[in-house]
Amino acid sequence: MNIKSFSKISLFVFLLSISLFSQSGGKSGLSFLKFGFGARNIALGDAGSAFSNDVTALFYNPAKLAGKNNSELMLMHNSWIQDIRSEVIGAKTSFWGLPVAVGFIVTSINDIEVRNRVGDPEATFNANYFSGSIATGFKLNSSFDVGFSVKYLYENIFVDESNGFGIDLGVVYKSPVKDLNISVAVRNIGSMNSLRSTATKLPTELRIGTSYLYSITDSKINLTGGLEYLSYLRENENHINIGLEATYNNSFSLRGGYQSGYESKGITAGVGIKWGNLFIDYAYVPFKLGLGNASLFSIQFDFN
Repeated sequence: MNIKSFSKISLFVFLLSISLFSQSGGKSGLSFLKFGFGARNIALGDAGSAFSNDVTALFYNPAKLAGKNNSELMLMHNSWIQDIRSEVIGAKTSFWGLPVAVGFIVTSINDIEVRNRVGDPEATFNANYFSGSIATGFKLNSSFDVGFSVKYLYENIFVDESNGFGIDLGVVYKSPVKDLNISVAVRNIGSMNSLRSTATKLPTELRIGTSYLYSITDSKINLTGGLEYLSYLRENENHINIGLEATYNNSFSLRGGYQSGYESKGITAGVGIKWGNLFIDYAYVPFKLGLGNASLFSIQFDFN
């Protein structure tokens, strides 16, 4: 396989992932950082800055970790489209009264075909991506929580590899209205080393979200609605993520959501079961344009 052919294949991989997940015109890469984290959040339109209230906050807004000293563990399997798969691990505990969370993401695209002519592929190769992050959050005053995370990033395509670092910054404003908070986060600020000749740009994003819990009188049903504004800053691309969750007896949840501004996806759905300290969640994301459907499972355990 000559250099020209490999360059074309590398460009194809980047453009494929970008077009599937953000339709962003190729201004950033590492699109696995856009997938979403925790099946509950993804089922709710991936409005994570609005809905994340557990260890998954480390991926959306680390400020939402503030004041939560319980220990949690979350495992997620992401069976995405076009043979793209991710495994996610998140864990949270506290040290000296300060919450600390760590997260790991491993994403792979297997059996990418190498072709110089029409016919059978001459070979196949894989693309692999990794992110490892550590986060914390703390109370600034009675109205504001702040937080940050630092992440190590790695990508490998065929024989080329690169690494880099990124940071996430977050703020949560606790409004005078009970259970109504506003979350603001800027994610994926940083840079990568060159991959062969060009450095991949991180998908820097701004998320502003809010949610509200409403309990139906004389019933065991709680409704939670949320809204999030998402902007990919390099691409100048904006989305609105909406989610609604109905929970019965604090044990079974039905979820639905919508993501605006994507050519290939929009509606999301899912269910959740709580059994003691164990949470089992499932999310389903149908895609258009013949791309198939994505199924995501996450299991979470609260040790307190």
